[in-house]
Amino acid sequence: MTRKCHRQAGFTLLEILIALVVFSLVLLVLQQGFQTATMLFERQHGMLASQAELGAVDRLLRGLITRADPGAGRQGPLFVGQAHGLVLRGTLPMALGNQPDAQADIRLSVDTRHRLLLIWIPYRHVIEPAAGERQQTLLTNVTDLDCSYFSNGHWNTTWDGDHLPALVRIRIRFPDGDPRHWPDIVASPLLDPMP
Repeated sequence: MTRKCHRQAGFTLLEILIALVVFSLVLLVLQQGFQTATMLFERQHGMLASQAELGAVDRLLRGLITRADPGAGRQGPLFVGQAHGLVLRGTLPMALGNQPDAQADIRLSVDTRHRLLLIWIPYRHVIEPAAGERQQTLLTNVTDLDCSYFSNGHWNTTWDGDHLPALVRIRIRFPDGDPRHWPDIVASPLLDPMP
């Protein structure tokens, strides 16, 4: 009669330890990959959000310049441009004016807290108590605003005429190292007064 050697089925302690080490290394690699993917996703999400914000500001400013009031007759337009901001009378967007075709005296500038501000006072055609000044922060962490005005074949750093400039160029400057970059905003006011 032959004796059969019965070995118990299962893993040895050494095999279990090796499996745990391999499993730990796989988990470590997966964790690093997940952290890298999450970081890239957050960075891309932030970049897309800032581009969307800049795009909205671009559309708003182009619309304000396009709808600048050209004035009528002797009154002339209310449009005063400086190198670092401008003031105009024009139509507010519905989101700011709460009514269609609301006219306002509008100022665009960067304040001491590095915010790009849109400040407006509703324009009244009749004499009545002045409405309070309102403001909206368009962008934060802005270094400066460079504005220039095109007329008679050349660009000027200031504008104070009895007519609107042919083009307005606005450059928003951000601090060094800021990932936000946006091309110059160039817009043309509607030069003819409405009938």
